[in-house]
Amino acid sequence: MSEQEFTPVYLITGFLESGKTQLINSMLTDDNFSRGQKTLVICCEEGVEEYETAKNTTVVVLDEADEMNTKKMEALDKEYQPERVIIEYNSIWTIERLGSCMLPRKWEVVQIITTVDANTFDNYFTNMRQMLTDPMKVADLILVNRCQPGANKSPWRRQLKAVNPKTNIIFENTDGTSEDGVAEDLPYDMKSAVIEIKDEDIPTFYLDSLDHADRYDRKTVRLVGQAFADRSLPKGYYMFGRMAMTCCANDIQPIGWITQGIQKPSTKTYFRLTAQCKAVDAQGEKMLMLQEARAEIVPPPAEEYLNFNA
Repeated sequence: MSEQEFTPVYLITGFLESGKTQLINSMLTDDNFSRGQKTLVICCEEGVEEYETAKNTTVVVLDEADEMNTKKMEALDKEYQPERVIIEYNSIWTIERLGSCMLPRKWEVVQIITTVDANTFDNYFTNMRQMLTDPMKVADLILVNRCQPGANKSPWRRQLKAVNPKTNIIFENTDGTSEDGVAEDLPYDMKSAVIEIKDEDIPTFYLDSLDHADRYDRKTVRLVGQAFADRSLPKGYYMFGRMAMTCCANDIQPIGWITQGIQKPSTKTYFRLTAQCKAVDAQGEKMLMLQEARAEIVPPPAEEYLNFNA
């Protein structure tokens, strides 16, 4: 499909005053992004900051959630005939509502970005977790802005990656610098002949193995978990891992690694697995797999569910 055959849509989500308008202004004034295309900005909430005046840009404000509907979007497309669309979406209107709105035939969402204010993240994550994290679950990029000097970003990264393991994360600091993710200070010894992964460190190991599978290639790890059934796996393979609270008490699911071995899936049996790691190619990306070397049955751990929010 060529550029003339569809209208790219950029969806910007996040709480009020989380930096959405600032991000859109930077997009509109960036010469590498703005090249004179007719741009329609659909604003679903009006914050303190105003839009930059840009050539060939029209801003339409939706005052009510009910206006986010297929008929309205088609009318805007017909009236303004945009070459690209930026939607500043009010997260309080919920992602479910947005998903139920059928966009015009030629409109195609090409990127979803969620903005987060570092100064309010912990408070919102604790008290309004679902409302905060629902947009993050579909985001291609989570932009954490206004990070203060010396801020400990590792817990934020773990929490965000637990919500959406495939998303990219950028931290923007108040001094104007930015960081593409955060290098974890790993809590286990990567130089050991056998890397011992404690229960509380399994979330870190899981997330780091998603991002840096090559780091563990040919290394041996030891950790406690369960064998989970996965019908998509061939005989001689199982999913090894733990049940984890990835977002809130209502969002508990197994996390783990495809493992080659002889263990049988069981929701009651825990075992200490010693396994060799192997980084393999999977659809153009590296994925970590485990090869069972030894498995010893052990008592259930003190905490049944792992917690990514610690």
